[in-house]
Amino acid sequence: MKKKKVVFLCVHNSCRSQIAEALMKNYGSHVAEVYSAGTALKNQINPDAVRLMKALYGIDMEKEQTPKLMTDIPAVEQVITMGCNVSCPSLPYQYDTEDWGLDDPTGKSDQAFIEIISEIDEKVNELIKQLEQT
Repeated sequence: MKKKKVVFLCVHNSCRSQIAEALMKNYGSHVAEVYSAGTALKNQINPDAVRLMKALYGIDMEKEQTPKLMTDIPAVEQVITMGCNVSCPSLPYQYDTEDWGLDDPTGKSDQAFIEIISEIDEKVNELIKQLEQT
């Protein structure tokens, strides 16, 4: 089975898209090459996201991930936006797109973060099931 190239896209590539990348790599590396990217960058992954992903999943996002621009990743076949109204007019190839419509938990409570992480977890697992059937 050929792995599909998937990118999780958000404005700053510092929180939701990084969480999705980490979970997809953790669960679905057998069906997808996974990336995350943004249209602008912050200089680091959101510290609350890093802390909570370590606590909840034992995943250290800072170990293998950094914020990236869309131009820093290879051509992909599927683009999933996180709900931040990101458009990709500069991507020079055909791809499927889906918007997950997730709220940004930045600056909110741990509980708000945990709820978004849980929602991303569910959506990532649904995506893996879809990819396994193709």
